[in-house]
Amino acid sequence: MSKFDDVVAKAAEQLSKIGVKADDAILRAVAKSQGPSIYLPDASLVSCGDEKELKRVEDNFIVKKLGVTDQDTIKKALEGTCNKFKAINRKMRVAFYYVLVKELKKESLFS
Repeated sequence: MSKFDDVVAKAAEQLSKIGVKADDAILRAVAKSQGPSIYLPDASLVSCGDEKELKRVEDNFIVKKLGVTDQDTIKKALEGTCNKFKAINRKMRVAFYYVLVKELKKESLFS
């Protein structure tokens, strides 16, 4: 199994722990969109308790990649996603972004 396949499998496992059945093609596309950062220990994780981190997620993923700019929509999506992952200490960025894609109904960008 390649490093990429390993990351995707771990993300799918994490999603399954929070009750989300992942679409493999979309999950792989979301992972690929993150580039090499998915292999870096710190960059591969998201912290819901860090406002600067959530702002980076908003600016670099939600606004730039997904094209969502409505602040209420962004806030609801981030809160909902953080809530789903609240039992997970080390939130994988790939899994977290996958849930954001689903929350914001932007699957078409990754299919």
